[in-house]
Amino acid sequence: MSSPTQAHAAPARTHARTEPDPGAPAPHHAVVPAGAGAHPQAPDRQAPDRQAPDRQARFQANPQFSRAERDAVYRAIHTRRDVRGEFLPDAIPDEVLARVLTAAHHAPSVGFMQPWDFIVVRSREVRARIHADFVAAHAEAEQMFDAGKRATYRNLKLEGILESPVNICITCDRRRHGPVVIGRTHIGAMDVYSAVCAVQNLWLAARAENLGVGWVSILHEPALREALGIPPEIIPIAYLCIGYVKDFHARPELESAGWLKRMPLAELLHFDGWRGPADAGGEQLAEAIRQVQPIAR
Repeated sequence: MSSPTQAHAAPARTHARTEPDPGAPAPHHAVVPAGAGAHPQAPDRQAPDRQAPDRQARFQANPQFSRAERDAVYRAIHTRRDVRGEFLPDAIPDEVLARVLTAAHHAPSVGFMQPWDFIVVRSREVRARIHADFVAAHAEAEQMFDAGKRATYRNLKLEGILESPVNICITCDRRRHGPVVIGRTHIGAMDVYSAVCAVQNLWLAARAENLGVGWVSILHEPALREALGIPPEIIPIAYLCIGYVKDFHARPELESAGWLKRMPLAELLHFDGWRGPADAGGEQLAEAIRQVQPIAR
């Protein structure tokens, strides 16, 4: 799993703060004209305070992103990589890992269900057990590909279980908050999709912290469950390797290796239905997409 930047060889260990963009528009605050909302029989009654504490708690005080903040979000998205062989042994400070996990916990979830749990794996012994299963699964997977691709597959580095200082397994508890959940009443897999959103949040937050993440999916689920003591009713969603890295690849590794190419987004657009053709407005959108350049520095 992977996305365009050459990273710096020595990742910064400080938590960067984004300064406000002086050119960004000031946040809009509603202004209530004097006397607005006053009862006609009570001319001396004051208008309600639009900035009362309860209103401030309900709405974001500064919802607008500055240009620098916006670009930072897109840069994290476009330079995120599935890291395998570049991990450094440096420990991740607790305050950094705490920020990353907090970001994951703030992912969207169906019915505000928050079905995820996070198993933080630092034990070398536990990681060695999972790595041993990866080796077995990797050998099996090689035989599933056409003979012409097996050598390429065999030479790909597809995990960093032992090299990274921390592994995290994200799970999904489908029974959390009972059998009926708002938004899951008709599409039953929404809780699983929600847990995947937590994976993406974690990945992007880690990139902003100059941490690499690698998703290891070549595992036997029963072996993973046994190694981590995951009960039968809990679903393992993602096994992730996390750590500082020597470099972030400029392009996804599988793309660089010639395994697959990134598909043009304009070819994946449908309008008003599956394979629906583009009208004039659709053509304009497709052209706008072709003009977008990923933010990669």
